[in-house]
Amino acid sequence: MHRPATIRLRTSLFEDAVAIVEAEFASDLSLDDIARRVASSRRQLQRAYSEIGETTFREHLTAVRMDRAAELLRIRGLTVRDVAHRVGYRQPAQFAKAFRRHHGIAPSDYRASGRFTRPDAPTVPRGTAVA
Repeated sequence: MHRPATIRLRTSLFEDAVAIVEAEFASDLSLDDIARRVASSRRQLQRAYSEIGETTFREHLTAVRMDRAAELLRIRGLTVRDVAHRVGYRQPAQFAKAFRRHHGIAPSDYRASGRFTRPDAPTVPRGTAVA
């Protein structure tokens, strides 16, 4: 059992790291970068992810990216390549592999299934930023 001060510190580190990942998931984030930004060591942040978040930094980053990708795939007018780039993948093939691993279906099949697309979903022209 950890001391309450340790638990508070790790909770704070985890929450700060989560906020950064959720705001900047599309950029090239690393555990070392996040640790530096939350004024922590790499190991302390790993412990915070493990004990408080019950995950790892990489798993968390991937989950955030894949959830956002699923949202973007609902938008007609964005290609899978566009979505891959918007969620931080340089290579669409890497993105497709990660998406398939996370969601159990290929990005193109996810979009084509239709059950994820609302009839009133907006179309977005290529190159338009999606907030």
